[in-house]
Amino acid sequence: MALDYRKCAEEIYSHLGGRENIVQAAHCATRLRLVLADNSKIDKKALENVDGVKGLFESNGQVQLIIGTGTVNKVYDEFLAVTGMSAATKDDVKNAAAAQQPAWKRALKSVGDVFVPILPAIVASGLMMGVVEALGKAIPSFASTDWYAFLDMIANTAFAFLPVIVAVSAARVFGGNIFLGAVIGLMMVHTGLLNGWNVGSEDAINAFFGIDTGVIPTWNLFGNFKIGSYVVGSISRHGYQGHVIPVMIAVWLMCKIEKWLHKKVPEMIDLFVVPITTVFLTALATFVVIGPIFSTLENYVLKGAEWLVQFPPGAMVMGALYPITVVMGLHHMYNVIEAGMLSAGNLNTWMPIATAANFAQFGACLAVGIKCRQAKLKTVAIPSALSASLGITEPAIFGVNFRFMKPFVCGMIGAACGAMFGAITKIGATAYGVTGIPGYLTINNAGIYTVLLLIAGGVAFILTWIVWKEEAPEPTVEEIQKQEALEGAVEGESKIYAPIKGNAISHEEIPDDTFASGVLGAGIGIEPEEGMVYAPYDGVISSTTETMHAVGITGANDMELLIHVGVDTVNMKGDGFELFVKEGDKVKKGQKLIKFDIDKIKKAGYSPTTAVLLTNSDDFADFKVVKTGKVAVGDLVVEA
Repeated sequence: MALDYRKCAEEIYSHLGGRENIVQAAHCATRLRLVLADNSKIDKKALENVDGVKGLFESNGQVQLIIGTGTVNKVYDEFLAVTGMSAATKDDVKNAAAAQQPAWKRALKSVGDVFVPILPAIVASGLMMGVVEALGKAIPSFASTDWYAFLDMIANTAFAFLPVIVAVSAARVFGGNIFLGAVIGLMMVHTGLLNGWNVGSEDAINAFFGIDTGVIPTWNLFGNFKIGSYVVGSISRHGYQGHVIPVMIAVWLMCKIEKWLHKKVPEMIDLFVVPITTVFLTALATFVVIGPIFSTLENYVLKGAEWLVQFPPGAMVMGALYPITVVMGLHHMYNVIEAGMLSAGNLNTWMPIATAANFAQFGACLAVGIKCRQAKLKTVAIPSALSASLGITEPAIFGVNFRFMKPFVCGMIGAACGAMFGAITKIGATAYGVTGIPGYLTINNAGIYTVLLLIAGGVAFILTWIVWKEEAPEPTVEEIQKQEALEGAVEGESKIYAPIKGNAISHEEIPDDTFASGVLGAGIGIEPEEGMVYAPYDGVISSTTETMHAVGITGANDMELLIHVGVDTVNMKGDGFELFVKEGDKVKKGQKLIKFDIDKIKKAGYSPTTAVLLTNSDDFADFKVVKTGKVAVGDLVVEA
């Protein structure tokens, strides 16, 4: 019985929580894609029971109803009529789904999208930095060798130029020119600017600028024009090594400017006007506005931290807040506090706070790495956790914990507990620059330090294990491409054309009980005259075999065709066969699929008769074989 498309659409609509709950609707080849204001308002069980709906799932903020090829478009037309909505594309739905996400989720997704591609670089660098620094502390003589200098250079390159890597990735995510993004990143770590790691060191400032005031000089682009105490257009001449958020903001702004200019500037002068204007305006905004905001934040955080660490509760607060300052790129300034403590002849009691924060992120990241099932996530989380245990937390924070947020928060809680313990026990270090496991080389009480690590890392690990749940993985690029290819191969009539030149016979005559019985579907066999298989219709390769003797092809109206060259030829293990396609390839009628040696098949003792079977022939009420006997490649042999 034919599906009543109107009734199907009406029933779907009745279970979606009302018209005001439907934000956007589109369809692909098989699915009705919906973006809803509140997914909890739908009746999932009722939707799955609607006649015509074959399944339901949620993905990337969308509710997707599987309806089927050739049917979904008709149901969609009726759905638009029922709801009064206008037609939309898949991209419209994706954009609407993204817009429905809370602002903080969109921000986290952006950070994740930027950092995931660069994780291999910073994970490798983080691990190597931790090992090299630990060796330098453990073996002081090694720290003065050329080998140490060389390894240190290799290890810290990714972090020394982190703004550049982040800028390139951010430009790709935000849709801008990645090379302009690279220029912005390079500008923020330019050698003409004081290294951002040294902004708190008077000695470094004096040595770099050749002064004795210990104050970073400024460029005042508009003279001494002031608004209150602020000098308009004043640029502090320091870089942004170690910063992440200001770089992402700068590149996001760059992409907005570039896109706007492309729309406004005539094509004749676009090539040179847009790049130079984009870079200039972005640089001006970055160093005049974005930079000073973060410099001001640094000063406030530094003063607050100096006051808080005097008290155990304050140390607990700073332990919790420390990872946030890492995210903001403000954590490098804490060296000022540590240097001040040591220069006054005191122990460095800041180091246990930093260690608690870093080791807690290690614990949270390790929990994710052990608990998750996705191999890709595991291969990122475990090395990132090891890096964090050595004091380099960026891979763990940006690659794992901050992306999923719950592990990050659990790490903050673990850090607060560990920092509180460190402040109460009054342990400290005799140097600065190392935390985590390498911190054993400078700490004054290894036993208490071990307990601190267990508290911080243990609390974070346990909490993360309890509260974090792994979500279904995002589809990979290959999976998306394969799905899009499958969805793009469904138009047309259900017709199968001869893939081989030869003598066509009914499938019952194929000299193999399995093929002849029809258990693999109805169709024909072809006794080949030539050893070449061609695509019998436009479609997508849905399956191949390692032995290259068979392929599956998805075609119009969900036709699933199996072409199996020879009987029992799997035993030849690919000898005599050559495969021209791979799974997921989109093919056109007449395209070469398999080359095979008829003589080799016969000499091996097997029949070369090739099965051409529609494996889901039961789904086609009008299935019929229209030609047997002598057939040429491209002759119509089956209609469904």
